[in-house]
Amino acid sequence: MEFWEKPLHQLDRAQWEALCDGCGKCCLHKAEDEDSGRIYPTNVACQLLDRHSGLCSSYKDRRRFVPDCVRLTPQKVKTLSWLPRTCAYRLREEGQPLPEWHYLISGDREAVHRAGQSVRGWTVAEADAGDWENHLVDREL
Repeated sequence: MEFWEKPLHQLDRAQWEALCDGCGKCCLHKAEDEDSGRIYPTNVACQLLDRHSGLCSSYKDRRRFVPDCVRLTPQKVKTLSWLPRTCAYRLREEGQPLPEWHYLISGDREAVHRAGQSVRGWTVAEADAGDWENHLVDREL
């Protein structure tokens, strides 16, 4: 059995980190409807997101720069409805296999981008965005 086929709570730290596919979608800002509580995805990237690689530019120290950055844990994966439907953590929590473009399956870190499953090419920088309500996206994340 490959490590990514194990239940999330059985992964060690290195395996947990390796499960991330580098899509960057979880690092896009979300807008919440104050009345309904509904979460809407935007194309506005966190200030630390490298929009080309899909990776955090300061992962180790991200909470120092972005205090409300969510630290993903096996317990949180169960409760965060806004996680992208293609997120490896979400898929594995649901007992689903990793997609063919995931680098652990394909052996290629660029496969996520070629498959159109990353933030590359359609996001805007937080500093350039202005009002996030003008950046709501209807694409499913």
